[in-house]
Amino acid sequence: MINIEVIQGDITKLKVDAIVNAANCSLLGGGGVDGAIHRAAGPELLQACIPLKGCETGHAKITPGFKLPAKFVIHTPGPVYRDGQHGEPALLESCYKSCLALAEENNCETVAFPAISTGVYGYPWKEATEIAVNTVHDYPARNIKKVIFCCFSAQMKKIYQEVLQRV
Repeated sequence: MINIEVIQGDITKLKVDAIVNAANCSLLGGGGVDGAIHRAAGPELLQACIPLKGCETGHAKITPGFKLPAKFVIHTPGPVYRDGQHGEPALLESCYKSCLALAEENNCETVAFPAISTGVYGYPWKEATEIAVNTVHDYPARNIKKVIFCCFSAQMKKIYQEVLQRV
């Protein structure tokens, strides 16, 4: 079973095997956590993403972490939230599963996730948190020992802690 931890902080500073980037489908950088990860990793990250030719929503691709303390960056484009009736929950769950599968394939023991799709993509925080926590909790991990949910605000951290207590 995966040990789950919730923190408030800067995901680009975490010394873990892999951090997850809430990317856009181009994988070429953007705003929010995506831009922060690209800036912290350095220009090599963009150069590593170009030949990947993007990524579909709900899937994931992996690159080295370059100047980050993390060994890898796992990029996943989350769904843009419309009303929850257009496959958004399944796509968001797929993001987490795809990232965990890539982490397993690359022998990662520690993985840090941001709150995928909760920024400009507009996913309601509580619903997104329930999907994230339940998906990680139920994942049949072989290599992964610890997942950190790295929250950007105290309010988001509180939501993660409340959901985690119920699981």
